[in-house]
Amino acid sequence: MVALICGWLLLAALVLGGWTRVSASRAWRVAALTLAVAYSLAHQALFSTVAEDAFITFRYSENLADGNGPVFNAGERVEGYSNFLWMVLIAIPKALFGKGIVVGAAVLGVVCTVACVVLSYFLVNRLVNRDGDKALGVLAAVLTAGASGLAAYGPSGLETPLFLLLVLGVLYALAAKRPLIAGLLVALSGMTRPDGLLIAVLVGLYLLVRAIRKRTDWRPVLGYATGLLVLALPWTIWRVLYYGHLLPNAVAAKSGGSLGWQLAQGGEYLGGFALASLGFLVLAVLAMVGLARFGGDGEHRSLVWLTFGLAFAYLAFITYAGGDWMPAYRLLAPVPPLLGVASVAAYGLMDTERLRARVAGLRLMPLAAAAICGLSLLVSITDPKMLDLMHQWRAKIAEMEEFGSLIGQNLPPGTLISTYANGALSYRAGPGVPVVDVLGLTDEHIARNGLRTEESGPIGHIAHDYDYVVNVRKPALGIVTGNGFAVRPQCTDDAIYRDTYQVANFRREGTQLYAVVFPRKDQAAKLIAALDADPRFVYEPCPASAPTP
Repeated sequence: MVALICGWLLLAALVLGGWTRVSASRAWRVAALTLAVAYSLAHQALFSTVAEDAFITFRYSENLADGNGPVFNAGERVEGYSNFLWMVLIAIPKALFGKGIVVGAAVLGVVCTVACVVLSYFLVNRLVNRDGDKALGVLAAVLTAGASGLAAYGPSGLETPLFLLLVLGVLYALAAKRPLIAGLLVALSGMTRPDGLLIAVLVGLYLLVRAIRKRTDWRPVLGYATGLLVLALPWTIWRVLYYGHLLPNAVAAKSGGSLGWQLAQGGEYLGGFALASLGFLVLAVLAMVGLARFGGDGEHRSLVWLTFGLAFAYLAFITYAGGDWMPAYRLLAPVPPLLGVASVAAYGLMDTERLRARVAGLRLMPLAAAAICGLSLLVSITDPKMLDLMHQWRAKIAEMEEFGSLIGQNLPPGTLISTYANGALSYRAGPGVPVVDVLGLTDEHIARNGLRTEESGPIGHIAHDYDYVVNVRKPALGIVTGNGFAVRPQCTDDAIYRDTYQVANFRREGTQLYAVVFPRKDQAAKLIAALDADPRFVYEPCPASAPTP
């Protein structure tokens, strides 16, 4: 952490004290960009957490690499992921070398985050396109490197940084007058996150309006549509044929709450994000006012407005969708970098020389970029939903991984289990252990036909059908925790598994932590004996309740 603070001080000193040299010298700009990249790497290392939900995708990737197809359980075609492109990319190391999914996903995420920093630099310089303003790209890179949410999810194993990279790529392709490339990239963004559909529609409307208003001809619209459809159409047809549904199962499982509840969840999410990203939001408002009054006209000005529009439309969409339960505002991580890029570019396009000379003389933009970057670092460190919560989550995920290894290394292949947190535990249990997800993320019946109880959990945790789980799927073993090991043994029945299951506690050797499971009563003796064979855990029966293996 000390090194990161020192890195910010050095970056701020270079941007502020060396601004004249950065503006005049390509070598200084390269040095500043290199320092921004180094800062981004250090910022990501501060969090260093592979997310729980990433392990769901890892299991799909592992099955794909092993020849079972993109499935969670072998033979069950359920689209329990919503990041197809990411799932395929991280399967490549396993397919080629037989291992490396987790590390490969984390490394790829870091690389994509660094690429976002670099592309921010080039995008702003492409939008401004003035020889004397090449240093503005450095400020965009500094703001992107400083964004807390992006840094938190860089090494997370999730698709967040790839999605932002593709959106920035779409904007760069439009600025470079390459609508076909923009269409291809926006299609890839939709194959990375369902939210890419929003980006595709807004960019398409932007091009359509420009054509209707005769700011350009219809060729950009046709080129964009061609690029979009050439990838999105065959992929969508394949999805529907393979999985049987247009709406991904993962999206269906997270849907179904009332609009009022959903908006209340989203409003709370937005409030926390707005406080954490206040510097970016204030800068964006000031930049939009300046762009409206002094921004002149032209295609690049309209592209800056498009960038602002994408950021705020995305903000509104995620709020409407109810936000997310994960730390560090994962779903809104693309917003601050987009606002930073748009704000710096807006300043660069202001055509009032007197205003630009005054602002440049006071070095307000370098000062704002350095200050917001530092403020974001403070947020990363002090915001209760940032670093501390990410590290607490990391500890729980590590326990769930060990919990999963207990299951996978000791139960017979094919033993059906049910889980509440269907990520790290299921991945470490291995593809040979089929899993019923009681929240429906990877179970088609629960996602599409299950009940919804808003009081049962946060957004994405309200779907269920426990009668179906217990009496139709009939798992041999039930696991009800998503928070790792328990701090004490449990000797009471669970509401879901009360009648046909019993509780069994396995203490982690050398600790007072317990892996609590619920084996079916007719299989309990065999399952308990199998798990008790693991030297890392010791079975501790409840008084006069559990059978002796």
